[in-house]
Formats: sequence, C-alpha cells, structure tokens
Amino acid sequence: MQAFSDGVVAILITVLVLDLHVPREATFAALVPVAPVFLTYVLSFVYLGIYWNNHHHMLQVVDRVTGPILWANLHLLFWLSLVPFVTGWMGENHFAPAPTALYGAVLLMAAIAYWILQQRIIASQGPGSILGRAIGTDWKGRLSPLLYVVAIVAAPWQRGLSEALYVLVALLWLVPDRRIERALAVEERS
Repeated sequence: MQAFSDGVVAILITVLVLDLHVPREATFAALVPVAPVFLTYVLSFVYLGIYWNNHHHMLQVVDRVTGPILWANLHLLFWLSLVPFVTGWMGENHFAPAPTALYGAVLLMAAIAYWILQQRIIASQGPGSILGRAIGTDWKGRLSPLLYVVAIVAAPWQRGLSEALYVLVALLWLVPDRRIERALAVEERS
C-alpha cells in the first residue's frame, strides 16, 4: 500500500509540473504572466509533499492492512489526484472565485479522506495502538478543515483571504509533526 501510494503521489507531482510552460522570451518580464500558475504549482507541490510525508509516517505504524484501510487509502488518493486539475484551473484563471473555491473543496475533501484513513487504521489496531496514542487531540487536523470551509465560502468575495488561508494551512503542516515519531520512540523504549 505504501509503495503504491508513494508512486501515485510521485506521478501527481510529475503531472503538476507539466502545467508549467516556459515563456518564449528570455526576459524577467516574460515571467510575470506565468506567475499565478507558478505560485499555485508551488502551493500544490507543498501540499502533496505534506500529504506524502504524513502518510509515509502514518503507515510506519500500521501492523496490518485491512480492506477498509485499502479503500480509505484509495479515497485519499482520489482527492489528491484532483490537485493537478484544480491547481491548473486556479493558476490559469488568476485565482478567479470558482477555481479558488474548488481548490479549497478538493483540499477539504483530501483532509477528510486523510482523517477517515487515520480512523480506519486506529479502528483496525485499537485506540491503544501507536497511532491511536500519537494522534491525541490533533488540533491541526481539526483546525485545517474549518479553515478550508472559511476559504471556500470567502472565495467569491475575498479571494485574497482564501489564498492566505490555503497558505496558512500549508504552513501549519510544514512544521514537522513529530507525534508519530515520539510515539514510536516511546514504544521502542518499552
């Protein structure tokens, strides 16, 4: 499951970069029109990297994979597979309201799918499992979907707020989440 998921994320990052088109002119001014596409690429690359990193850490503590875990993982990969599409749409349309809202909707659904996967793993291994103990209150996992909802609702009127919230959530998750590593260290000591 981990190798398949890693492969899918690698392909998504590759597809994401294919939407970047090189300007025909060799001037810095030629970069200005492609700046929105590049900025959305950077944001989406960071998001895919965050999901890959956290997914990788989470799967380190999985003892056995069940059918519900496989389906929950596939559900997550489905939403992540839409990231290149909404990234391109938002960048090409210079952060217009509809693409900006849909970008947030895909991020929201990916966050929900990740939570479902996490819950399926905990249900399979028990609340006393390493993952069950590591998750704790999961304030970032609870806050992120709320910020996505605010960003989606704000997109038609305050695109800048929506964009800032997407960046804020990415920055929250860029700070490495060490909960699983700490739980693994405790497990190894005992």
